[in-house]
Amino acid sequence: MALCLLLVSLVGCGGGPATDTARAEVQRLLDRRAAAVLDHDESGYRRTGTATGFAQVRALPLADWSYRLTDLHRTGDEATADAELRYRIAGFDKAPVTAGRTLGLTRDADGDWSVTSDRPARNSAEQLWDRGAVTAVRGEHSLVLGVGQSRKTLGLYADLGDRAVPAVSRAWGTDWSGHVVVLVPQSLEAMAGLLGAPATSYRGIAAVTTGETGTGTARAPADRIIVNPEAYGVLGSVGKQVVLTHETTHVATRTHTNSGTPLWLSEGYADWVGYRDSGRTPAEAAPELARSVAAGDVPTALPANTDFGFTADSNALAQAYEGGWMACRLIEDRWGERRLGEFYRAVGANGLEAALTEVLGTSVEEFTGWWREYLLAEFG
Repeated sequence: MALCLLLVSLVGCGGGPATDTARAEVQRLLDRRAAAVLDHDESGYRRTGTATGFAQVRALPLADWSYRLTDLHRTGDEATADAELRYRIAGFDKAPVTAGRTLGLTRDADGDWSVTSDRPARNSAEQLWDRGAVTAVRGEHSLVLGVGQSRKTLGLYADLGDRAVPAVSRAWGTDWSGHVVVLVPQSLEAMAGLLGAPATSYRGIAAVTTGETGTGTARAPADRIIVNPEAYGVLGSVGKQVVLTHETTHVATRTHTNSGTPLWLSEGYADWVGYRDSGRTPAEAAPELARSVAAGDVPTALPANTDFGFTADSNALAQAYEGGWMACRLIEDRWGERRLGEFYRAVGANGLEAALTEVLGTSVEEFTGWWREYLLAEFG
């Protein structure tokens, strides 16, 4: 027994003090590596291990960058570290983005640890720089970050974002950040990697917005508009503006959106803002729904949340978006633009049925009937 205790105290074979010492050493290493990123100190970064990654993030305008070691798996002089990366873009993020990372480590003859690799943790999404060096283009209201895209191309996205932000503020109001961060990866596959999903889930989807909903404004997590360059690239100029304005609307309305907000309202309102200044007629903006109603197939109910799945039939998905847009257009026509915004906020605060009663003075059944009549009047 005495011999075993002696060995434990000397070499840590029981997994106690020696393991704790290694964790502390690795955390200090990660702290130095994070400081080098923030200070744009390439030589300091190299002293912590592999230089891979430094050039990829050099262009990011960072306010914070830190690692929190969550687990360490050690085998002799090699180890794998699980860590939580937290970073914040200066001037845009109120709270950090959090990403799981797995870092390879090795220890030299002097007992010093160094980083040999840094990759997304298992079941964690990629970050933009995992695919290459990030290029940043700043607009008046937007920051566009891209990989594998020219500065000229990214500048066009910044122009679209700069037009989208004031358009959203005119419709929704100014109680939001008033700026957007747009990520432009090189391909559909790279876009899917940022979302941690198969590419097939987003084929044909021009852009999506990420961010937690209904969290209030004080410590709102960072939002990102992520573009599918393949689907977005085939759109015309009006379509590109509509899409980016739609996604910017999600950024603006997110803190008033929660799990009780039906997708017909959140997506329909975003489309309503997107199409508001486009000059598109209902038949032009809702072609699938127009054809269906003209053929005598009038929906019997407002689009369900399940109708908005990206894996759904493309025509059915289009009709779901178009049906939500027409519902919002109905509210604007019948109750006015200001009441539409009040209704959206009330749904987030009190639920759909209460908002229909308190703001619009109607019920789900009555509103659905009016919506069906509205579709017939426009498309029948």
